Amino acid sequence: NWNNWLRTNFSAITLQDVFPQLAAMRQVKSASEMVILGRSIDLSADAHIEAMKMIRPGLYEYEVAARMVYVHQRGGAEREGYAPIVGTGFNSTLLHYNGVRAQIKDGDLVLMDVACEFSGYSADITRTVPANGKFTPRQREIYEIVLAASDAAIAAIKPGVMSGGNAPGSLLKIATDVINSRGKDKDGNPLGKYFIHGLGHPIGLNVHDPGVPGRALESGMVITIEPGIYIPDENIGVRIEDDILVT
Repeated sequence: NWNNWLRTNFSAITLQDVFPQLAAMRQVKSASEMVILGRSIDLSADAHIEAMKMIRPGLYEYEVAARMVYVHQRGGAEREGYAPIVGTGFNSTLLHYNGVRAQIKDGDLVLMDVACEFSGYSADITRTVPANGKFTPRQREIYEIVLAASDAAIAAIKPGVMSGGNAPGSLLKIATDVINSRGKDKDGNPLGKYFIHGLGHPIGLNVHDPGVPGRALESGMVITIEPGIYIPDENIGVRIEDDILVT
């Protein structure tokens, strides 16, 4: 609409799309942006800790989400970075699930992808916990594979490394190789096919902040690392998501 208005009222001017340049600028954070984003991340982490303390069988997903939103607002966040995701049991296997109406059952895993926006900057954090405080052996196996993938990717972060893609040394390749090399599904197949999304994305003014496709990591970028394994047949969905500053 603005483009049409400009062309109608100022026919002599030439318009150019500067979004690619702005997206590139937004990928590298200034010192003040890091302070604000750090506050958003801290508040989001506080909410996850309080949620872990309260989760038990019998609660509803929306009760957990409401507590986390309260922690954010108590700390001065103006809104959520995105609709809270709290998925129990089978719902933990659904990406971007935001129904938050189910009751948490004994033996369930509870996946929480919840974070706030503070002064315009959004965090993005996910944790997965057992509802009754104790993993089953299979749940623990899947959780530890996801954690190993996360640890391996985070350890490899440095300027010059590629985040996505399947080239040797890319963070996605590192995480996927860990997942494929450990554990099997019920049919004896590697678990890589249950890692059904990318490894991460930039965060900032948007929870999925824009960037330049194929750009290597640079100092000052802030990205998520979020491997996951989702096995609907077993009611097991595990994701671990951290927000990482590249230095």
